[in-house]
Amino acid sequence: MQLKKTNHKWKRMFIILLTCNILVVAVLAVLLFWPVSKTKVPEPYVPPEQQSSEFTIRTTKENLNDLVNAYLDKLLKDTRHQYTVSLEDDVHLIGELPVFSSTVPLSIHLEPVVQDNGDVVLKQRSISIGLLELPNKKIMEYIKKYLPMPEWVIVNPKEEEIYVAVTKMDIKSNFEVTVDHIDLEANNLAFKIKVPYATLGIDPPYPLEK
Repeated sequence: MQLKKTNHKWKRMFIILLTCNILVVAVLAVLLFWPVSKTKVPEPYVPPEQQSSEFTIRTTKENLNDLVNAYLDKLLKDTRHQYTVSLEDDVHLIGELPVFSSTVPLSIHLEPVVQDNGDVVLKQRSISIGLLELPNKKIMEYIKKYLPMPEWVIVNPKEEEIYVAVTKMDIKSNFEVTVDHIDLEANNLAFKIKVPYATLGIDPPYPLEK
């Protein structure tokens, strides 16, 4: 009788253990093969477009020349480098580059090409650095390295050009400026200025379309 009770006890424990194992395996199988729910990623926030009015401003190369050099005077105020820009039949950059313990005169003529987005690319037409005979790309590398430039002006030695990202200018008035047309020979320059209504503290004349 005692032997039968012992066998019955072990048999019951075996069944319980087997049942537990089966349940564990079943739960693991469910967790492994249960389809993963797709997480809905929120779309990036796009700020609403500000209503604004756009104006076309026409000026002369003399006026623009004064403005550019006034900006350069402020930019170079606390540096030992000096250069100026002269708007003639092309863009003439005149300055000096440091060579060893001295400096050599720099002269570069550039042709402005207006881009579709309102920026300007200054294509190199001719370049010289004193009496030194250096490849144009090497001189452009010196310009990039030694002449202070605003963040929105990028010297590209490989393409022998200077990219002027007018649309990236930091203007305190929050106006957006783009170049519309530049013809230095005809003295015809045009810029587009977009003035957001919010900048002037006024309500738009009509609601934005949704």
